[in-house]
Amino acid sequence: MSGNLVITIGRQCGSSGKIIGQKLAEEMGVKCYDKELLALAAKNSGLCEELFETHDEKPTNSFLYSLVMDTYSMGYTTSGYMDMPINHKIFLAQFDTIKQLADQESCVIVGRCADYALADYPKVVSVFITASDEDRIASLKKLYNVDDAKAKDIMVKTDKKRASYYNYYSSKKWGDTRSYDLCINRSAVGVDGAVKMIRAFAETKQEWLNKNT
Repeated sequence: MSGNLVITIGRQCGSSGKIIGQKLAEEMGVKCYDKELLALAAKNSGLCEELFETHDEKPTNSFLYSLVMDTYSMGYTTSGYMDMPINHKIFLAQFDTIKQLADQESCVIVGRCADYALADYPKVVSVFITASDEDRIASLKKLYNVDDAKAKDIMVKTDKKRASYYNYYSSKKWGDTRSYDLCINRSAVGVDGAVKMIRAFAETKQEWLNKNT
């Protein structure tokens, strides 16, 4: 376990969480991992990258969740998989890759239960980004070139998928303020404001840790 600063970002669909993560990483001079994490996990595990894209942040059932946690607690790594469901292999591969990244470098990681994977890492800052429905729909309309109804449909379905994935694979609840160090309403402060707040919070947390360890 390293002392690298890793900032994890959970986000509502259309809240600009990815954009905030990318801009934050740029200002910090570190890498931002989102879809890039899938390619790394595929490379580390030897599994096909298309499988990761197909199963990306998609929930499984509670039985598979139990298998995942039981196997992980026994110390299996991506190189030690037995015969198990593909969802299981993909989750473990991402879980291990997130830990490897945190051990190797300071970075920003968007989504994929990264805050849960790094729960034992003291210098991790977990953030959740939200925004008003109006702003989120406007962002999605522009991103996908769709009307209000389609944008709202994308927003609702994506949030449901992310919540189900997070709630199954972690011991916390997606979007619950108690699950994160910091929650920010992008509609209230804008993208640049959110980046500024995260950097200030991270610095404050590091100072606090240094004084109390």
